[in-house]
Amino acid sequence: MSDAYERERQNNSRLSDLSAKVTALRGVTIDIYDNARQQDVIDNTSDTFSSMGTSLKGSAGRLGRMAASGNKVAVFKLSGIIIAVILALWFLWGLFV
Repeated sequence: MSDAYERERQNNSRLSDLSAKVTALRGVTIDIYDNARQQDVIDNTSDTFSSMGTSLKGSAGRLGRMAASGNKVAVFKLSGIIIAVILALWFLWGLFV
């Protein structure tokens, strides 16, 4: 009878060890999944900023061409945009510093 009790205790001990290992493996799997999702978000954000940068560069080029042609409205638009960007950067600088 004592031998059966000892085997049962060993089985319970091994079952507890196995349960702990499965829990740890589950935690690692969830961490890998979360990391992969975060990487996907980073890639999408990078693509969005690249697209926005290209679009902004094209708009700035068109405004520059209009300003070079001597159109006063274009010069005022370009000046307003430059002032707005400077004010936005100044405001953001104040928030983070």
